[in-house]
Amino acid sequence: MRLLSSTVKTVAVSLLALVPLTSAVYIPNPAVNQYPFNNLTSDFTTTAASTWWLESIAKQGVAAFNPNPSGYKIFRNVKDYGAKGDGTTDDTNAINAAIQEGSRCGQGCDSSTLTPALVYFPSGTYRISKPIVAMYYSQLVGNPTDRPVIKGTANFTGMALIDADPYGATGNWYTNQNNFFRAVRNIVLDTTAQPPNAGTGIHWQVAQATSLVNIKFVMSQAPNNTHQGIFMENGSGGFMSDLEFVGGKYGAFLGNQQFMTRNMKFTNCQTAIFLNWDWQWTFKSLDINNCGVGVDFSGVDTKGAQLVGSVIVLDSKISNTPIGLKTARSGNFTPVAGGSAVLDNVVLNNVRQAVATANGGTLLPGGSFAIDLWTQGRSYKTDGSVTTVQGNMRRKVPKPTALLDSNGKIFERSRPQYDRMPVASFISVRSHGAKGDGHTDDTAALQAVFKTFGGNPNNIIYFDHGVYVVSNTIQIPVNTRVLGEVWSVIMASGAVFQDRNNPKAVFCVGKPGDVGIAEFSELIFQTKGPQPGAILLQWNSRDPVGLQGANGMWDVHFRVAGSRGTDLEAAQCIKNPNATITPDPKCLGSFMHLHISKTASVYIENCWAWTADHALDAPFDQITIYNGRGIYSESVEGPVWMYAAAAEHSVLYQYQLAHTKNTFMAVIQSETPYFQSNPDATVPFPSLRAWNDPDFSSCTTKSCKKSWALRIINSSKTLIYGAGLYSFFENYAQDCINPKTCQEKIVDVRGSPGVEMFNLNTIASTSMLDFEGKEIIMAKDNVNGFCQTVVEFST
Repeated sequence: MRLLSSTVKTVAVSLLALVPLTSAVYIPNPAVNQYPFNNLTSDFTTTAASTWWLESIAKQGVAAFNPNPSGYKIFRNVKDYGAKGDGTTDDTNAINAAIQEGSRCGQGCDSSTLTPALVYFPSGTYRISKPIVAMYYSQLVGNPTDRPVIKGTANFTGMALIDADPYGATGNWYTNQNNFFRAVRNIVLDTTAQPPNAGTGIHWQVAQATSLVNIKFVMSQAPNNTHQGIFMENGSGGFMSDLEFVGGKYGAFLGNQQFMTRNMKFTNCQTAIFLNWDWQWTFKSLDINNCGVGVDFSGVDTKGAQLVGSVIVLDSKISNTPIGLKTARSGNFTPVAGGSAVLDNVVLNNVRQAVATANGGTLLPGGSFAIDLWTQGRSYKTDGSVTTVQGNMRRKVPKPTALLDSNGKIFERSRPQYDRMPVASFISVRSHGAKGDGHTDDTAALQAVFKTFGGNPNNIIYFDHGVYVVSNTIQIPVNTRVLGEVWSVIMASGAVFQDRNNPKAVFCVGKPGDVGIAEFSELIFQTKGPQPGAILLQWNSRDPVGLQGANGMWDVHFRVAGSRGTDLEAAQCIKNPNATITPDPKCLGSFMHLHISKTASVYIENCWAWTADHALDAPFDQITIYNGRGIYSESVEGPVWMYAAAAEHSVLYQYQLAHTKNTFMAVIQSETPYFQSNPDATVPFPSLRAWNDPDFSSCTTKSCKKSWALRIINSSKTLIYGAGLYSFFENYAQDCINPKTCQEKIVDVRGSPGVEMFNLNTIASTSMLDFEGKEIIMAKDNVNGFCQTVVEFST
């Protein structure tokens, strides 16, 4: 659960009065996304398949803990429910029938892991007259080789062509901060047939483990039209990539606590991006052309305070657009850290004002040139001295070459969809003996699959949807690719994973020193009951020389507790803040979510390492779960990239970099366990020197003995572009938020030269950052609405 202040919530919802309650638009564009691995293996081929593999692969997914697993459908082709896709027929009812079948989680259901669905749209044009309601735990997927078009009719009524959180009589269907596990990809959304004053592509009010990928929005280009591609007024996300917007008043109207977006193209929009409010947003690889305004984050509330906390624009291009960016921060501004902004490697071409004020003034003149680094906000040195900046900034830490692509930009790589791979390349684990029923031990079957078919990048090891119980380490050879179906689940269980002093990996990718490729997509790792010696995923493999990002994971999540079948729900682990707590052994989670080992390199995109604070399946009570550690990297040389990698509620820390080099992190987000300090971070997991654990021995207060959000220890060449590190509770109470005393310290940097952070945002930690054991940045000095923000810090 994410906290959202009542002030922000009210502002966001009130905007509905300004937004036309209708649809969206789109145009097909074959998006080939095949990574060139043929230089790794002589027999690798990339011959195009006659149809996309998903259409013809055997449909064997099982919802393991659904009341009727044998009868429940995971995969739904909308044409099987009567949709025609012929550009004429109204397909609204047929598409919604495909989504809704099986007593799914809709209005009145806060969440459920029991009813997942992959809703497939074959190529065609689907006309709709009312919204397609994307229910909880749904993926709406089109054919990437010929994207289907969803086109609103002239008489369309409703908020948007696709609605992920409809408004009912008493509010939204879902709690926006808990609106997890959703995806839409490979679709064109087209609102051009709708009146110029009414058209929205998608209403996307979502939280973690969500994504929009490879979508095109086509909107009206009539003068003064009010179309918009994305409407997002709230949430706690999140990730989007590979989106294109044509026309409209707003390409994207956005508001969310924190979000990461990458590779977005805007053409002929009145305003490409209107950022209504946020705590942190990072835009990577924007391409804005022939728009009126590029990025507008100039909104203020009724008292004149800025609504946007912080924003980063990185490795982007703005062309033929009068105003590049518009900000409210000028002259006398409130709050003191409000509107913190970073422009890093932004190329302008025929832009009149690079940065303008809300009233038309110029902060940075335009033209045709490249902005190396421009910032506004509060910048700190290691001695604690601060400078308020608004202008060009000298780069203090050079970007490490290992993190850059051939064009000098931070490397990025989109999720592989294997659209040129024939169906024969997909090796179903269920077809080879694994059950995935949440009860059968699938260890031997899975290990046999990897031994027989792994190590060959012509094969994709396919986990049909299910819950696969694993009782011993599964060794994954290098040159292996793994793909799940609607977040297939790997569930650790057994005696091997019980020793919290001698942990074992559940899935181990490569062996130390291995070089090759490894790709993981669409998986969830969790435990069945307490597994305090389980490292849920250990990554050893590293990229071959000259092939960046050959090791990668996309839409891979860690979900410890809170879902049916884990035996870590309200019945076992309900919170009890009124008692002095000794950790209950039956409520331990894992040793660690993700371990990036000394020899590894890996590209991570849209990863949520979550220890549940509440149950996802009814009853939706808060629960107390003890998970040792979140994401730990000790990659000696790197490179490691993390785009939208969140980590929450582990006991000792959420992120730790120890003895690392060449690390890039963009929009990391964390929460301290809600139960701390009852008990505190010294139990139930011992501090292990071999794992560079914190020991809290210097603490003299209970608020000090809390989980670190981020530790950077004896590391170098580290870049962080956006961090939201939050502490909302003291023993489940929130009285500590306003005085900023929920915990004493939250970020620890020691012995680490060459670290640079942009837009560090914290909530309710007295110290925002400790350097070499000293508190140097204090929350009270950097107020930014609900957050506290520093635009730049470097060592």
